[in-house]
Amino acid sequence: MNEEASKNVKAAKPAKTQRRPKSSPPPVRIFALGGLGEIGKNMYAVEYKNEIIVIDAGLKFPDSRLSGIDYIIPDMSYLIANKHKIKGLFITHGHEDHIGAIPFLLRQLQVPIYGGPLTIGLVRAKLEEYRLLGQAELHVFHEDDRYQFQHLAVHFFRTTHSIPDAFGIVVDTPYGPVVHTGDFKFDFTPEDKPADLSKMASVGGEGVLALLADSTNSEREGFTPSERKVGNAILESFRQCEGRILFATFASNVHRLQQVVEAAMQCDRKIAVIGRSMEKVFTIGQELGYIRVPDGMLIDVKHIDRYEDNRVLIVCTGSQGEPNAALSRIASGAHRSVQIYPGDSVIFSSSPIPGNEQNINRSIDMLMRAGANVIYGSIIDIHTSGHGNREDLKLMLSMIRPKYFIPIHGEYRMLLAHRKLAMQTGLSEDRIFVMNVGDTLSIYRNRAKKGRSIPSGDVFISNGEMRTYEDELVEERGELAREGIVIVVMTIDAETGQILAGPDIVTRGFVYMQDARPLLRRAEMTLKRNLSKQGERQEYNRSDWVRSTHRIMRRFFMKEVGRAPHIMPSILEV
Repeated sequence: MNEEASKNVKAAKPAKTQRRPKSSPPPVRIFALGGLGEIGKNMYAVEYKNEIIVIDAGLKFPDSRLSGIDYIIPDMSYLIANKHKIKGLFITHGHEDHIGAIPFLLRQLQVPIYGGPLTIGLVRAKLEEYRLLGQAELHVFHEDDRYQFQHLAVHFFRTTHSIPDAFGIVVDTPYGPVVHTGDFKFDFTPEDKPADLSKMASVGGEGVLALLADSTNSEREGFTPSERKVGNAILESFRQCEGRILFATFASNVHRLQQVVEAAMQCDRKIAVIGRSMEKVFTIGQELGYIRVPDGMLIDVKHIDRYEDNRVLIVCTGSQGEPNAALSRIASGAHRSVQIYPGDSVIFSSSPIPGNEQNINRSIDMLMRAGANVIYGSIIDIHTSGHGNREDLKLMLSMIRPKYFIPIHGEYRMLLAHRKLAMQTGLSEDRIFVMNVGDTLSIYRNRAKKGRSIPSGDVFISNGEMRTYEDELVEERGELAREGIVIVVMTIDAETGQILAGPDIVTRGFVYMQDARPLLRRAEMTLKRNLSKQGERQEYNRSDWVRSTHRIMRRFFMKEVGRAPHIMPSILEV
């Protein structure tokens, strides 16, 4: 190469080093497995990288459509699939809609459980009942405790609710705290320790990333009345009662139970406690000092007849008209130790849970028919909610001052009402997320958006067993409830297809056997005649005979009574 050519050759440039695209930091994810668009079944979680903090594990009770279902709990399949991430289950307080699913959680996951003293006492009793206590790792926390994990930390602030040891939970994340209020109201004359307002304000002053807040009473104006007002009303109602008093309330309303004890002391009445859950709470409450009963004041319900009527107070479950609760059995005359006598007074101290109004009214009617004087919410102010009304909710929003807000714990209209309140306190609409169960909210340093949904839904508990797919069973139970059942019993010679005995018909929930005997006799004869003809025409086949029995009986009863019951053939082959 000559000199001129060499000048025209450009020096080769060194190759540029390829830079990897900078990965964005992962979001803090918030989601609910229950408690959104419904009352009960509360279960929420905060997730970051390889850590999940779960808050509450509650149940809800089924409505009248779900015949044979005892409870409904959250679908926990996402937590089961990510069990290696879960650092703990933190419980806000001890009500069933926050702790009721724990036994079923522990059947699927081994996870540490943290709660206040009374909460853990109630959880321990529940796990003993389910024989799961040996599998549980239980930790009692106090308001100044802090649990530090690799990325997340958890600490607490005391709130006021209708049960002692109610706490808000703070989950510290790399982007700021996520605050879960638990169930709360602002009661400035509480029956127990006051809410820690200074700590709430301190947390709010640090800059809260997101607030999850109770929406139950977001449609009610003003502040929720104080428990102290209810205590005075209970005492006044006791003074007006001349005979025995039966007082029905939620077993877990420990503050109310202490108010009842104090009123009974002033009225010189002995106390008998009825109902397994009520007895359990009295025992745990006394052990922890939340229920203080003088020696000799509690008596066995079997001994109430030893005392004058005006010296007896019976505290019982059944304020929601639950069919198997103590008061319902007393009202129907089915309780073995207590019957209603004219002159008795029955006091309902609770608000109806949506869907329970019919059961409560039925109990009130039965009690009145038996001669009792029934006192309930519309007559005298003997109950106040443990949930904050609109002014309580606005006060919480103003103290916490979150960057993002998620209304929780309520039906959809309640969540929307809470969103409006948040906007009144200054939050812009684009920073408020009304979510459904299974939705996720992904929060980054400077933005938030809804992410992919996770598996969610209802799991039904029937006789202690979990059922994740219940549609067909629920539909069948509904049919049985509406139309009843007809059982057809017969004995067949499998070789010849000859009917050796029967068919005999037994009914349940369809027609009254004694009054309908001629109808059932005609049904038996119709079925026997048709099956005998079938046996003469073709070789005997069990499946064919079952199908024929269904068809013949449904057609007969539809023609005769206009209803088609569930047909259950029972064929014995010999």
